Amino acid sequence: MPDQTSPSAPSLHRLRWRQWRQRLAFWVGALLVGLVALAFAWLADAAFASFKRLLQWAPWSPLLITPLGFAGLAWLTQRRFQNAKGSGIPQVIAALEMPSRRFRAQLLSLPMAATRMTLTLGALLVGGSVGREGPTVHIGAAVLYTFGRRLGLHGRRTVAGLILAGGAAGIAAAFNTPLAGVVFAIEELSRTFEQRFSGLVLTAVLIGGVVTLGLMGHYAYFGQISGRMPEGWGWSVVPACAVLGGVLGGFYAKLVLPSDRGALGRMAALRGRYPVRFAAGCGLLLAVLGVISGNHVFGTGYEETRALLEGEPITGADFLAWKFLANVVSYLSGIPGGLFSPSLSIGAAFAPVVAWLPDVDPQACALLGMGAYLAGVTRSPLTASVIVLELTHSPDLAIPMLAVTLMAAAISGWISPVSLYHALARQIIDKLAPREPPQNTAPRNVAD
Repeated sequence: MPDQTSPSAPSLHRLRWRQWRQRLAFWVGALLVGLVALAFAWLADAAFASFKRLLQWAPWSPLLITPLGFAGLAWLTQRRFQNAKGSGIPQVIAALEMPSRRFRAQLLSLPMAATRMTLTLGALLVGGSVGREGPTVHIGAAVLYTFGRRLGLHGRRTVAGLILAGGAAGIAAAFNTPLAGVVFAIEELSRTFEQRFSGLVLTAVLIGGVVTLGLMGHYAYFGQISGRMPEGWGWSVVPACAVLGGVLGGFYAKLVLPSDRGALGRMAALRGRYPVRFAAGCGLLLAVLGVISGNHVFGTGYEETRALLEGEPITGADFLAWKFLANVVSYLSGIPGGLFSPSLSIGAAFAPVVAWLPDVDPQACALLGMGAYLAGVTRSPLTASVIVLELTHSPDLAIPMLAVTLMAAAISGWISPVSLYHALARQIIDKLAPREPPQNTAPRNVAD
């Protein structure tokens, strides 16, 4: 007698097809994310290279170009593309927390992804102190989400897995750091990691990273950096970088998060009332900082960071202050752009600041500073550690890197108790879907 509970042949065929359709959505979608991320990286480099050529031809040109560019970008984002403001990571977090199809369509449509890419390129073209990695997270989530929906995937957990995998694959492809993409998915994008889809999510993230490996080869973003930790007093660089990274990262979050109190509240009110003029003022201030710093604060800061890591700095100890202020005014202006690469540049600038400590290795200090400041800003110590270690192929610093990022995240939490990305995501949710409950409201650990 046949088993009454066993599925029939047609139903078994449909089940297998659904499983393969889901796998294809994750795998092929992740491949697309990797290709889009590579194209975005090439275009971003070309955009900033055009700005640098303008600097060589007319060193004072940012005093005109940057304010006008910031004003134009602010006008576009305020009038037409408000969901393209900022880095893009808060939009992905908000889409993960809100299961509404209409809500996700507003944040993760392909036109929105294309708009974010275009506006971020515009920000780099006019000298904004922004990065492309955060926008790549948003673009990756939008590509994988749209591709999966086109294949007919509708389950709540499946769709959340598509968004999670797309965002993490974006980080993996942008930095050529597959492991960092996996950690980023677990630590920053999702408060709870769904075991049911972990295999597909992990595979998709790895595919996104493998695309860059296949097309660009096995390379480190900042090259092979041989930082070392001397014995004895040389370890004093760990608490020094942790304190500096935690304090500066916490104050950065305090400055860029909207407030209704004191001077920051008045500034937020002014920005809300006159967004275009406020952005133009931020652009002018950035241009002035550029003139003061010898035009070293524009863009991602890649060249300045690479020079610090190689022990041949092209900037002085004051670069830390100028680049920090440049990042603050760029983010406050409301223009699209990420903060990962500029944050790494600020962290690398810790090296000349703490050079007075005994037996300090400048390269190790720059690496630890990168991890400390990135952890202080994002409050994601594991992600910060893995990104820096993979970017520079410096596995010998794994233990001190974990120590410095954990301490920096904790110190940052004392200064700014609210996690930057999740606070911005909460504002997006309140604005676009104030009456809809979030999918997961579990509190986030301060040290995370």
